Amino acid sequence: MERCAPRALLAVALLAAATPGELETDGGWYAYSKPVIIRGITHNEQFRALCSKQNLMREFGNRLVRLSTANTYSYQKVDVPFKEYVEHMMKPQSLDSLGSDTFYFFGDNNFTEWDSLFRTYIQPPYQLPGARGAYSFGIADAGTGVPFHWHGAGYSEVIYGRKRWFLYPPEKTPEFHPNMTTLSWMFDTYPHLSEGDKPMECTIYPGEVLYFPDRWWHATLNIDTSVFISTFLG
Repeated sequence: MERCAPRALLAVALLAAATPGELETDGGWYAYSKPVIIRGITHNEQFRALCSKQNLMREFGNRLVRLSTANTYSYQKVDVPFKEYVEHMMKPQSLDSLGSDTFYFFGDNNFTEWDSLFRTYIQPPYQLPGARGAYSFGIADAGTGVPFHWHGAGYSEVIYGRKRWFLYPPEKTPEFHPNMTTLSWMFDTYPHLSEGDKPMECTIYPGEVLYFPDRWWHATLNIDTSVFISTFLG
């Protein structure tokens, strides 16, 4: 899969030398308007080492994690030991699986039990006015992802693997079925979209951070087995 789609390349910002804080461009808040890939602003080598499979299984294998169904509204939840999820439930996505049949570990984290891990994560320094970051941590196999949905603004960083993103601005509702997985949508719907109806899209690699603005529609697809963390801004 190509690194970025040719028709709608997301802006890439090299912000390592910028002043941390509230990002302002051209007299207004750039962060309010468009998604952007940010490179060179987080240094999470320690967090990445702690997120190795061996370490997470040793430290958290017997602890319960809450899984959500991978449909737009994530209606169903189930609690299982982390070890059971990794060894028996985490597997590549099947094209004929429905979102309601696919359980996925993302969000719904127990911040008390996972505190020792989250404390080592360095979140992006750019914030929205009056907002405080809240983490959503996840691990999933290739082909999995969350179909189109929207929420508040935030960042998403990939720790291991690669994650494909498909994004639409708030005023452009994507064509999708809420119980269709992103993988199925990509094969069944995406090829038939007109050029004007295709989403903005990109692939995020380890060490890169995607900023997604408030109320932007987005769907994700894990290209590899992936470990990822999002920071929601209020």
